[in-house]
Amino acid sequence: QVQLVESGGGLVQTGGSLRLSCAASVRTFTNYNMGWFRQAPGKEREFVAAISRSGATTGFADSVKGRFTISRDNTKNTVYLQMNSLKPEDTAVYYCAAGRTGLTEGINILSSWYEYWGQGTQVTVSS
Repeated sequence: QVQLVESGGGLVQTGGSLRLSCAASVRTFTNYNMGWFRQAPGKEREFVAAISRSGATTGFADSVKGRFTISRDNTKNTVYLQMNSLKPEDTAVYYCAAGRTGLTEGINILSSWYEYWGQGTQVTVSS
């Protein structure tokens, strides 16, 4: 069983920055690809960013490319989402997700692939 705990959400003005963290309680963190998703009120959950087990491969939704970065510290079992130049349309609950990949290096953008999810952290961007 993998437990994921997100932190770092909050209220920020347009153009501001936030860094989300997701701490995983798991024996072998490097067996898991990690992803960030978000869900705004009245909308479906959508892919934001993903990172491979080693951190060598990353991917982003078009809506956040150039503004968000994803990274992971495998010594701390933690994945990060650095969000810059935030816009009101980035307002959502952000979820961290983990999927076991074994030795396969790659990323996954479909929410259905991920097995474990955090409880979510609210990000609100004011205009």
